[in-house]
Amino acid sequence: MNATQMYAMSLDQCSNVISVGGHLRTVLVQGDMGTGKSSLLSMLAKDHPKHIACYFDCTTKDLGDVTIPDLVHMEDGSGFVRYLTNEELGAHNQQPIILMVDEFGKSNAAVKLALLRLMLERKIGSYTLHPDSLVFATTNKGSEGVGDLLPPHARNRITLVTTRKPSAEETIEYGVNNGWNPSVLGFVREFPHILQSFEDVKNPEDNPYIYHPSAPSSRQFVTNRSLHATSDWLNLRLELDDVSVMAVLIGTIGERGAMDLMAFVKLADQLPSWESIKQDPLNAKVPDSASAICMVVYSALARMSKDAVTPWMDYLPRLSREAQGMFANGVRASKYTHRSLVMSNGKFTKWAMENNYMFAADK
Repeated sequence: MNATQMYAMSLDQCSNVISVGGHLRTVLVQGDMGTGKSSLLSMLAKDHPKHIACYFDCTTKDLGDVTIPDLVHMEDGSGFVRYLTNEELGAHNQQPIILMVDEFGKSNAAVKLALLRLMLERKIGSYTLHPDSLVFATTNKGSEGVGDLLPPHARNRITLVTTRKPSAEETIEYGVNNGWNPSVLGFVREFPHILQSFEDVKNPEDNPYIYHPSAPSSRQFVTNRSLHATSDWLNLRLELDDVSVMAVLIGTIGERGAMDLMAFVKLADQLPSWESIKQDPLNAKVPDSASAICMVVYSALARMSKDAVTPWMDYLPRLSREAQGMFANGVRASKYTHRSLVMSNGKFTKWAMENNYMFAADK
């Protein structure tokens, strides 16, 4: 492992770096495809509500899409040319912006050159960005072989950082907060190597789930992005026949991923329904296998509501101590969507005190 890999950052760390220094220096975030680099804009917009979020997709732009000349005629008959910029760059705004220059490494040479002054000096055409504006860019790793290249003089104008692939725990936390299908969350927990980077796999056959530059280019593969898409398909499963379900899964995460995921889909069919837990928590079915129990916990975290907390807390003690701890740790996660809802419930508070899970509750 080289120094760049050792100091690869999470998306949260990248967001913080941009928040702290993005008004002075442009940070170019490079990382594996499908790992959520583009989500940095929404993360930053949430932390900076007074900024205008601006998205500029370099893959769809040519030089004329960056700036165009505008003739200005003076009263004395003279004139000059000024340059107007694309609205997507946000330079015309008189207030702070967050500018995301997406897929910068894939842009053509003219677009790269046209954006360099904006990245270094915060100026483009006749415009100067508000001093509090945050500017950052994204790109894939050059080693992925998908066309991301930057000349030395361009790299020297920016700060290049590498983001690592999200871990299984981070992916599950994201999935819980975004309504992912429990089968996908169980799949991630049992098969964490589906999130492995190709740089850690010498032979692509050693991990047939992931993208690898040396693998056949036609096969589908698993990324955080394709897992989200897979969850969307599984949430529509009851409207499709079995052949169609398998077809769309193969077309989203590949044959190997789809075949292994289906084991969790079949397992999910044996789980207690959410309604049965809410209506009769003391008699609702308790799964036998550890994997099934984990999926029940993930489902509860994702589907929690005000009317479900109390019955769920009646059901929870019927699960193993490990499963109870998994639920408590999920609730305590700082980004858990329903954190305050659960922690304000009297039965959860009582359970947490009895099980020593109140410590660090507000950290």
